[in-house]
Amino acid sequence: MPNSMAHLREDSLPLEMPAWKSTASLICAVLLALLFIISGVWKITDPIRAATLMTQALVPHALSLPAALGFGIGETFAGVLLLAPRFRRWGAWLSALMLVAFMAYFAVFYNRLRGADCSCFPWVERAVGPMFFITDGLMLAMALAAGWWARPGRGVKQALLVLAAVSVFAGASLGIHTYRAQGIEAPLSIQVDGQPFPLHSGRVFLYFFDPECLHCDLAAREMSKYRWGDTRVVVIPTAQPQFTGQFLESTGLRALVSNDLETLRKTFSFVSSPYAVALESGRQKAAITHFEGGRMERTLRELGFIQ
Repeated sequence: MPNSMAHLREDSLPLEMPAWKSTASLICAVLLALLFIISGVWKITDPIRAATLMTQALVPHALSLPAALGFGIGETFAGVLLLAPRFRRWGAWLSALMLVAFMAYFAVFYNRLRGADCSCFPWVERAVGPMFFITDGLMLAMALAAGWWARPGRGVKQALLVLAAVSVFAGASLGIHTYRAQGIEAPLSIQVDGQPFPLHSGRVFLYFFDPECLHCDLAAREMSKYRWGDTRVVVIPTAQPQFTGQFLESTGLRALVSNDLETLRKTFSFVSSPYAVALESGRQKAAITHFEGGRMERTLRELGFIQ
């Protein structure tokens, strides 16, 4: 009887994983964890910029910020799980699920997004195209290998604590960014037509644009219909400044022109144009990144910048 019981216990133990499979699982998990943590933490620590990139990837404006924070939390959470052996299988399945979702999304909008930056990872430009699906497919294979050859997950409560900690970090980061955005102070002056132009007097609307950008053109045409009252409008070209006059003439927007792009970029960081900043007495009241659907008009009217 004792011998049979001992034999039964030995049969119930899991078979040892071959060393090469354990090593492959570890390598895939660590590499994926680094990618996901870097991507997730970036979205969490710079949610406004991440949300802007989301809209460029055709995510609706109303969902752009929640999507940026949601993906940031999910990616960071998956990366942390991948690093912990007891959570590795769960982290692998979560990362695989997100990779499948990313590829499905870009496949659906492939014709509209082809050639555009996928905005997946900071500091790395990945154009939407065949290579995008190849690299994501390789990461998906790594996730499946990391999960399939990992030990079963255990410790649900501890994993949920990790998720809670990441979520609190994301909420705190969003609060800090929102607070700082309201207190950004503009330079004392910029050059307009070769003369100093004060930014700390009254209301000033700064519009950053690319003369060859269709969205910039449409936004300017919309702004040309506004009654600005005592608000002074200043446009700053981000590219092809020689076409600024033609741009203003074709859109009908009456505005002053400044080429102090680099000076203003040091204070107002943005990803791409069109981008606008509403200043009152030199302090930022609002940063505008979305110009469609009447959102810009409502914001400027609420702030008193247009009549």
